Amino acid sequence: MPHAVKDLLPVAGLRYTDGSPMYADRIAENDDPLVARIRGEGAIFIGKTNTPEFGLGSQSYNPVFGATGSAWNPQLTSGGSSGGAASGLGTHMLPVADGSDMMGSLRNPGAFNNVIGFRPSVSVMSNNPTGPRALSTNGPMGRNTADTIRLLQTIAVQPVASDYSPMSLTNVKLGWMGNLDGYLAMEPGVLELCESSLAAVSSGGANIEETQPNFTLSDLWFCWTTLRHSGRASMKSFYDNPETRSQLKPEVVWEIEQSQILTDSDRSNANLIRANWYSELERMFSQYDFLVLPTAQVFPYPKTTSWPREINGRSMDTYHRWMEVVILGSLGGLPVINVPVGFDAQGRPMGMQIMGAYGDDKKVLEFALAYEQITDHLQQRPQLVAAA
Repeated sequence: MPHAVKDLLPVAGLRYTDGSPMYADRIAENDDPLVARIRGEGAIFIGKTNTPEFGLGSQSYNPVFGATGSAWNPQLTSGGSSGGAASGLGTHMLPVADGSDMMGSLRNPGAFNNVIGFRPSVSVMSNNPTGPRALSTNGPMGRNTADTIRLLQTIAVQPVASDYSPMSLTNVKLGWMGNLDGYLAMEPGVLELCESSLAAVSSGGANIEETQPNFTLSDLWFCWTTLRHSGRASMKSFYDNPETRSQLKPEVVWEIEQSQILTDSDRSNANLIRANWYSELERMFSQYDFLVLPTAQVFPYPKTTSWPREINGRSMDTYHRWMEVVILGSLGGLPVINVPVGFDAQGRPMGMQIMGAYGDDKKVLEFALAYEQITDHLQQRPQLVAAA
């Protein structure tokens, strides 16, 4: 079976660039363990899938390979950082694809290409499943949920279920959080597509209720940025060396600089907020089977734009603020699947996040199987055009 690995992981004998000009000619000598598991199942590696520089950003462009377009419109972004993977699925160049997700990097490209992207509970892909919940995790993508499950069964580090079937939606409770009571800016049309698909879920027997977390959402953003920037401290050597610093995109430079001004107090406060968020998630999942949000705050935008500076008239103050909608699941380490919700009048795809309680991966995937039975979004195919 043909397979292409996201270019943040090494595949023996293939280029391994991380989307950075510093590594444009690097050839991997060994397989990453995830790659070895895929190879062990008989995969034929046909190449790599594009990613933003060092995977930072939800727009898959870099100076090595350029920008990856959406399968539905190659002039628009495919999202990121698993944008090449999702575009390869949407165009049917790939049957399944691996990716990784810190800030929506499996979910956002899934939405922008009308495919499935599944972020597992972080324990599923960890050699230390009882340890702290990581911010980032590898995960599978597919043209449908069944194929996504098959790849998950191949790449999972910890054992996962062997059998899956569509759940009965009767009396399943979903908490719809929308735009978090106006906290998040949303491009017009995003909420309406999600609510239309939720109406189909309701017709299938589920109960949909509007709900909001009992939490100060600005605290979540402080927590997220503090923990995320802390992880960039390891890149300081690139920043300190003038030759390598000149090859970093401005957003990477900014993230490294942010990592240097954080204090122990900042990190302590962030970890306390995260612990409180775990408690709030437990409260919400005691009331609902799933929590639901849009997958993105904007539709796919021109791939010549590095990131949206504003949404619906509201300014975005950082290069990743426009993807704030995904951090609720990431901070919880939760299983989250992007399911498609259709297209706007311009033919741009969108999706919504179905979040389950920590460890409820099978339940989330079985909801997605049921969702496919009552919607036809995944049956839609893009009209492909010749490369320019």
